Amino acid sequence: MGEGPTLRQLSYFLSSVEHGSFSAAAEHEHVSQPSLSEQIRRLEHTLGATLFIRTNRSLQLTDIGRILIPLATSTLRSADLIAATAREATTLTGGSVSFGTFSSAHRYLLTALITEFHAHYPQVQIKILGLNSSEVAQAVRTGDLEAGLVQLPIDDHGLSVSNPVLIDTVVYVSADVSHTRRPVTIEQLASAKLVLSEARWKDDDPLRRRITERARQAGVSIEPFAEVEFQSAAMELAANGVGDTLVSYLVARSHANANRVSWVPLDPPFEEKFAFVTKTHGVLSPATQQFMALAHRHIAALQDSASTWRAEYERAHR
Repeated sequence: MGEGPTLRQLSYFLSSVEHGSFSAAAEHEHVSQPSLSEQIRRLEHTLGATLFIRTNRSLQLTDIGRILIPLATSTLRSADLIAATAREATTLTGGSVSFGTFSSAHRYLLTALITEFHAHYPQVQIKILGLNSSEVAQAVRTGDLEAGLVQLPIDDHGLSVSNPVLIDTVVYVSADVSHTRRPVTIEQLASAKLVLSEARWKDDDPLRRRITERARQAGVSIEPFAEVEFQSAAMELAANGVGDTLVSYLVARSHANANRVSWVPLDPPFEEKFAFVTKTHGVLSPATQQFMALAHRHIAALQDSASTWRAEYERAHR
């Protein structure tokens, strides 16, 4: 099979139709008339059909020429779309980020991350869903989100899970300093007046599941006094003296009421591990790839902070 029409030939053809002569079309295309006329002749040779009836005054389309107009127009539009898509993908002058996180990430990660990303790529649309980790994993699995940052463990069926990118410490938070003089045991948790988050997702929430398992092994049970959706709400209630709570260190230190409460780790310490998830064999858009690369840098700074606090606390309480 021989080569088909070129995009240049089709463009010259449509320009000749629009302007009514080869000379006017050549002027519009910024080429010489002989060059444009030669490309039209090559196009007619490729198609095996005459497209114009040449007269001294004007060009007249043949029946084949009229049939070609919508096909040539559609082909050039498709080529322009391909070029625009490739340009957006390589320069991030367009496209979108589709990413999910656990709900408390907005407290200490998302604002700075999205602000910097937008400063670098202002034309990229950003869709960030702050959900429970289990729901984020499910949304990535079904293709509703491209990627996510989740707390482990999760159901990893159909997912690619990175190595942990952040390890945070769960802390016991109270407005009563007598409750935070030393690390809190599971037995003390069982007798405490607790406000716990993840009310809707408690059966799927990694922290709630692991706390429940630790209590079962110790022969006690954890029965919260109150349950709310978000760790930030639990922190506010703890600051108001309603009850004590469990949150991540990074949530505790970044909360507006951090100066009204104190916190200690559990005994033994309880770590939360976070990782990126993507769909197995899925392909990430360039925008989401770049967003995740920037997230790595922000998360590394958070890890330094969490690790420093943990090390300083352990040194001070040896």
